[in-house]
Amino acid sequence: MLKVAIHGASGKMGQAIVRLAANERAQVVGAIVSRGSSRIGRDVGELAGTGNIGVAMSDDTSAGLLGADVVIDFSRPEALPRLLHLAMRAKVAVVSGTTRLDGTCERLLDETAQHVPVLWSPNTSIGIHVLAEIAASAARRLGPGYDVEIVEVHHRAKVDAPSGTAVRLADAVRAAREPTAKLTDVHGREGNVGPRKADELGIFAVRGGDVIGDHTVHLLGPGERIELTHRATSRDLFARGALRAAWHLHGKPPGRYTMADVIGG
Repeated sequence: MLKVAIHGASGKMGQAIVRLAANERAQVVGAIVSRGSSRIGRDVGELAGTGNIGVAMSDDTSAGLLGADVVIDFSRPEALPRLLHLAMRAKVAVVSGTTRLDGTCERLLDETAQHVPVLWSPNTSIGIHVLAEIAASAARRLGPGYDVEIVEVHHRAKVDAPSGTAVRLADAVRAAREPTAKLTDVHGREGNVGPRKADELGIFAVRGGDVIGDHTVHLLGPGERIELTHRATSRDLFARGALRAAWHLHGKPPGRYTMADVIGG
């Protein structure tokens, strides 16, 4: 069994990981929540609906990492630096799906990777990473005569836009087109903006209802268009991907790893 600590254990993703851990041959040994959380002291399995597993939620990050092979982080950017420092000290591998990281967090991920295996991804869905590969291949093979626009749809409570996944897809398309073509992100069009420029890469966010996450890459050319779509119907898919990533890091040397490494060939 892989021994896993969860950073952000009371959140939706943390709870999904608790529910699915046993099916993925993983044992939850630590459940870390934010300071002052009303969930402190409560069994994380009871909160997740799986019954008592003997792991109480705590805001003591060091204690939560004890005995863990890897910590899975779905929290907030401001909480990540402390986790990374303590994971380095405890020699615990890190899988993080926390988005909207600043330069400090990015540097700390690299620093931590000198001591333990680290995988950061804005989306731990296996399907999304396959979509990114397909979109990059399509953008490269179709060439600059085909415009690329990305549309993402999420629930009304999502606080950031565009989604980290949309940015990931845009980066994949950009890497496929550059250096022969330099693309400029466009996040909205209103008024008399004139014809679409050849170097534009549209990224648009739609918010409403309880949509978990839909992402479509539009490739639009003369007389035809291709639409590549991924729809998430359950948050469990992100939890499964994170647990699969955790298993991939188990026993690996220090370094930065990606979901592409997890998926392989």
